[in-house]
Amino acid sequence: MARMRQGLRRPQAGGAGGNPHGTRQNERPKMARNAPASALIEVRPADAGGAARDFLHLPERIYAGDAAWVPPLLIEQKQRVYRNKPLFAHCEVARWVARRGGEAVGRITAQMDRMQPEVEGGKLGYFGMIEAVDDAAVFAALFGAAQDWLRARGAAQVRGPYNLSINEEIGLLVENFDDPPFIMMGHAPRYYGPRIEEQGLVGVKDLLTYLVQPDFVAPAVMTKLAERASRRVTIRPFNRKDKAADFAAMRDIFNDAWSDNWGFVPFTPEEFDETAKALTLLLPDDFIQFAEIDGRAVAFIAAFPNLNEMIHDLRGRLLPFGWAKLLWRLKVRGATSARVALMGVRKEHQYSRLGPTLAFLVIDAVRKAMIRRGVRRVEMGWILEDNDGMRHIIEEVGSTIHKRYRLYQKPL
Repeated sequence: MARMRQGLRRPQAGGAGGNPHGTRQNERPKMARNAPASALIEVRPADAGGAARDFLHLPERIYAGDAAWVPPLLIEQKQRVYRNKPLFAHCEVARWVARRGGEAVGRITAQMDRMQPEVEGGKLGYFGMIEAVDDAAVFAALFGAAQDWLRARGAAQVRGPYNLSINEEIGLLVENFDDPPFIMMGHAPRYYGPRIEEQGLVGVKDLLTYLVQPDFVAPAVMTKLAERASRRVTIRPFNRKDKAADFAAMRDIFNDAWSDNWGFVPFTPEEFDETAKALTLLLPDDFIQFAEIDGRAVAFIAAFPNLNEMIHDLRGRLLPFGWAKLLWRLKVRGATSARVALMGVRKEHQYSRLGPTLAFLVIDAVRKAMIRRGVRRVEMGWILEDNDGMRHIIEEVGSTIHKRYRLYQKPL
């Protein structure tokens, strides 16, 4: 669940996963150094053994010396890429590693999701998890393998990066390479965009994140609307004693709010439940807020403590002492930054005056909770660049654009 996708818009005119057997958390890939650029590039499946280890560890080489990169937790990466059973139930995933002279120099995935609606010309396939050295031949070899696999399964278009679905981490970073990413958002070298475009892909949609201080002064007009709505709208935090019902309400609101938006693929109950259960281990109850009318949840928001702030020095490893450091930082020190990653307002209210008011009410409730817990910086996103309704609400409370991510596409 790698982004904020706020379901509020103004009306417009008009393969199952393999298992990397034998992977040890502290084991790093054996890489031959100084392989000649003229050496043959081999692209092979990365489903198990050494190829899977190369797939998981390659970013350590790509981002060596990049102070903004936050090494993801390897245990989480292995789970997401190789053991993502809820996703694999409807999405076939293939993975490859490129080697030259025995050295891992790139990786990529390709995905076909049976829940993805067809696009112009037929089926849509995805690419994702792209990491590679700055070499056009490596990118060409990786995209060649992914595109051939997608064509063989009937894809008429390829879009990405999706890591691994639209409901996880998506988009390529194209602006602001100097600040570390927030939780569940990606990072990339500056050369990735031009290298991807060399393969004939073009940008089709930009995604934005915003940065805001939670102690903002609410606009007077929004405060008045909120006061008026308070007579019929109730705001409450997540109810851990009835978490199954709250998870179901979050998924239902999210899928309803976003059903008409670009690229939408709904969360299955299994996907949402697995993600929500994992995240709520990290979230205080008041970091999830609901708006209810007559006891029915009609909007919600979820803010995640910025885990990247706490794992940046663990090098992706929780053993032998990473677990203790992370738990201490979570429970004792706490995060000083957070990310609003999920938000939705039911469609029945989106085009009424009440829609923006509901959005403001849950934003206001969660920002007060974050202030109480010492959060000083909040990233909100991602948000589609053309989602004027939500962008207007966020900008009204003093948010400024923080990062820009891009999705690319090409016909096959």
